[in-house]
Amino acid sequence: MTARARGFTLIEVLVALAVFAIAVTALVQAGTHRARNLAYLRDRTIADWIASDQVTRLRLAPRWPDTGTSDGKTKMAGRTWYWQAKVSKTPERQVRRVEVRVRLDKDHEPLARVTGYLGDPKDIAVPGPGVPDS
Repeated sequence: MTARARGFTLIEVLVALAVFAIAVTALVQAGTHRARNLAYLRDRTIADWIASDQVTRLRLAPRWPDTGTSDGKTKMAGRTWYWQAKVSKTPERQVRRVEVRVRLDKDHEPLARVTGYLGDPKDIAVPGPGVPDS
């Protein structure tokens, strides 16, 4: 008796290729989705930094900002970002609320929204020379 060598049939090879093609397609889609999410998270992080910077800028201003809306643009990470700051009164007379929204494009939803509260600068005591910080 002779041993007969047996290989894969054409159907078995086609089924194996189909399974492989489906697996590769799923992996490529997962990689694409991850790359898109990474870019979105990067943009949201940068937008949050810009919004926080604007709140800090208003907190450090020597003059209390007027109520109302102001807007501007900032360059960061090689792109132009559009921000809008809305300052409003609060029930507490010496405190104002500021909400900053940041967009990549003027026509899109904000990527970041940061709310902060500002104290009246004339009510904040700044220690002078020789005065302990406590």
